[in-house]
Amino acid sequence: MPRFIRELMEFVTLSDDDVAVIRRTAPAVLAHGDAFTRALYEHFLKFEATARFFLGDDGQPDAAKLERRRHSLARWLRETAEVATTQEFSYYLLAVGLSHSHRADGRGGAVPPHFMVGAMSLAQTALARLFGEVLGDAGAALAASQAWNKLLLVHLSVLLLGYIPPARA
Repeated sequence: MPRFIRELMEFVTLSDDDVAVIRRTAPAVLAHGDAFTRALYEHFLKFEATARFFLGDDGQPDAAKLERRRHSLARWLRETAEVATTQEFSYYLLAVGLSHSHRADGRGGAVPPHFMVGAMSLAQTALARLFGEVLGDAGAALAASQAWNKLLLVHLSVLLLGYIPPARA
């Protein structure tokens, strides 16, 4: 997995400069982490197709389940902000992908891959908006968005391995 991630980082041209930008902007992202995770799950609850993953037996949002998911998303956000590329984190990402794709949890069933892609798009958009608001410089906001987008696409690729194993050469 670490080699897979390194190769993807090279492929999407995630450079040392990008990593520096991510780490430099991480405090701004983490300062808004609670709002970020809350907004994402509020968005999921607006749509029947995604809300079903977070409902209890009574058909209402399961507050405990939502809190666990928000906690997990916050962990991912913290480790992403550190540009964690350790073996442990790479297998954590893979495990998340596998759990979303293979574990039919309660009322929701397995999470279709297009929702994983959509969730990453929501994250990218939220981060771009955040950078525009807090960095105060359009060039810096663009550089931060580009760097974070590269890393998020690496993560998305690992998450999707849980759905579609890579083809053998």
